[in-house]
Amino acid sequence: MRGGAVTTISDVPTTLGELITDLQSRGMRAKAEMERRVGGAGPTDSGMIWIEGVAVTVPTESAVALTSPYTLECEDASYAIYRDGLRMAAAEGTPRPKYYDLETADGVPYWKIALLHLDSLASTVVQHCCYWGNSDQCGFCGIGLSLDAGRTIVKKTPEQLAEVAVAAKELDGAVDATLTTGSSNGRDRGALYVAKCGQAVKEAAGLPVEVQFEPPRALDILDQVGEMGIDSVGIHIETFDPHVLARVAPGKARTGIEAYFAAWERAVKVFGEGQVSTYVILGMGEDPDVTVEGCKRAIDIGVYPFVVPIRPVVGTLMADVVPPSSEYTERIYRRVAAHMRLRGMDASNVSAGCARCQACSAINSIAADRPLPLLQLGQRPT
Repeated sequence: MRGGAVTTISDVPTTLGELITDLQSRGMRAKAEMERRVGGAGPTDSGMIWIEGVAVTVPTESAVALTSPYTLECEDASYAIYRDGLRMAAAEGTPRPKYYDLETADGVPYWKIALLHLDSLASTVVQHCCYWGNSDQCGFCGIGLSLDAGRTIVKKTPEQLAEVAVAAKELDGAVDATLTTGSSNGRDRGALYVAKCGQAVKEAAGLPVEVQFEPPRALDILDQVGEMGIDSVGIHIETFDPHVLARVAPGKARTGIEAYFAAWERAVKVFGEGQVSTYVILGMGEDPDVTVEGCKRAIDIGVYPFVVPIRPVVGTLMADVVPPSSEYTERIYRRVAAHMRLRGMDASNVSAGCARCQACSAINSIAADRPLPLLQLGQRPT
């Protein structure tokens, strides 16, 4: 039921992109066991599944998700996504990674060093940020939560990450590594250490690597990151709306949007078009036209705008924010995706990182316009 009316075929998504967009807006109630993350940075408070073969993270822990019309239910040896009794799509879960059962020689569990997000190994290499716990704290960020809960360690070494990456590739089929870091007050803002960790991972496991950091204060730092063999970089603006940026990420706002563009231009020269990406979060009160124009400008210089709806995380400053409607998100997806097509930008060309994985956004699936299988009204799993 939705709004007191019986769900009909005309009320529900008809393409895979529309379904994923709606799931990431409304969340999902998991009636079947699934691999999920709770608390902290990254795609957290979410379940990790494949829907019709597409990697997706879906909110499962928020207040919105707990009242969602969508459910994940067992179906034979696999799963299916239902909405109010209507079978929407087939789904597959991801088993608990095998490497999670291992630990380093000094007793640190591998899962405290790096997690597997579907097929991508991910780690926050320094679990501390100069913005955390003060007036500069980013409203959407949960970097300190997993550390406070004892689910990680404060600083991972290159050697630890290399060891875990080899195991994740060999035991669980990891295809790339995404390494991020809390920001420091140093000249490089933490870029050189996360790149050193990425270099170790690449040399040991042979995985393509993305590293993520804020714009360094000296742009020649980007050349040094490139010299370490890093494949892709994420330099995340979060929003192109300066008023929203000042409200939700005051530290980043002081850096300034133009400083991000300067860093992106230098990074594209180092890593190539499409190998530089930025998160663009929707649902924080941004102006849609300003957002789309910012994305277009980024695309024009070779930067991939990874557009996502806000994912409220329990314990953060924006925990109570309601995600944007799927209609709102889809309109922006379509406008940005159209400009990507015009400029020949495609996620399939990205070597590593969030833009390669795509699980936290539906922009790639919206652009594909892939129809869902025949909907089966009222059919329930047995």
